Amino acid sequence: MNRLSDARRLGAAVLTVVMTALALPEAFAGNITIKGSDTLLILSQRWAEEYMKKNPGITIQVTGGGTGTGIAALINGTTDFANASRKMKSEEKAAARAAKHEPVEIPVAMDALSIVVNKSNPVASLSLTQVGKIYSGYVNNWKQVGGPDHSIIRYSRESSSGTYSFIKDEVLLGRDYAPDCQTMPGTSAVAEAVARDPWGIGFGGVSYFAKAADLKILSIKKTETGPAISPLGPDGQPNDSVVYDNSYGLSRYLFMYAVGQPTGDKKAYSDWILGPEGQAIVKQVEYIPLPRK
Repeated sequence: MNRLSDARRLGAAVLTVVMTALALPEAFAGNITIKGSDTLLILSQRWAEEYMKKNPGITIQVTGGGTGTGIAALINGTTDFANASRKMKSEEKAAARAAKHEPVEIPVAMDALSIVVNKSNPVASLSLTQVGKIYSGYVNNWKQVGGPDHSIIRYSRESSSGTYSFIKDEVLLGRDYAPDCQTMPGTSAVAEAVARDPWGIGFGGVSYFAKAADLKILSIKKTETGPAISPLGPDGQPNDSVVYDNSYGLSRYLFMYAVGQPTGDKKAYSDWILGPEGQAIVKQVEYIPLPRK
C-alpha cells in the first residue's frame, strides 16, 4: 500500500513537471521585446515603464542600437517590434518577406529632427541647403553661413542610425557625408559632444536637445528665401503645429514595425501606445503626438 501511495505521489510529481514544462511558453507569452531606433529610445522606455505598472504580468524589454539594428532583428526574428526613425527600405522589406516575416508599419509618434550648435555660437538659423552643404563637406567654415571665421566640426550618428539615413536622403540628397564627420554612438553622445565644442554642429530628435542649457537648436529655412522656423514654441517645448503643417523642414514620423499584424499582448500594447494614454506620454517626453484624426 505504501509503495502504491509512493507511486501515485511520484506520478503526480512527474505530471506536475510535465505540465509546468508545457506551460512555459504560455508563461513567457507576456514578454515583449523591442529593439532599434536611438531616437525612439527615451519614449519607448517610458511607454514600457508606464504600461508595465498597469499590467504587472507583462515584461517589456527595450534596447537601442539604431534603426538598422532593430530592423535586422525583426528580419531574423529576434525582436517583436523594431523601432525606426525612418521607413523600412525596399531591400529590407524584401529580406523580411524572404524570411517569412511580413513587416507591418505602425506610425507611433512624430518628431522635429533638430540641428544643434553650441550655445556660444552666434549662428541662429540655417537653410536645409546649407545644412546639406555642411554635412557633405562643401561648406567648412562658419563664416560661410554668417558665423565667425572658424572651421566647422561635424558630429553625426553612425550609419546604422535611421536619423543618419534620413539626413542623407532628405538633406544631403543622397550625397555622402564629409569624411571628417565624427560619428557618435547615440543622440545623447551627439548632444554631449556639441555642448563641449563651441564650433560643433550635430543633429537628432528634438527631445534630446530641448532642455540642454549648453546647446542651441537652430531655426531652419526650407528654402533659401523662406522663413526660418524653429521646432520649439515660445515656451521652449516642441511646437506641434509646425510639425503637423510641415512648415518646419525636418518633420518626420517615427515607427514601430511588427512581423504581421500584432495579436494578443502585442496588439494590446501597440493599441495602448496609439490611444490617449500612450499619446499623452509622447507629449510629456517632448516628442510630437500623432495628429488627431
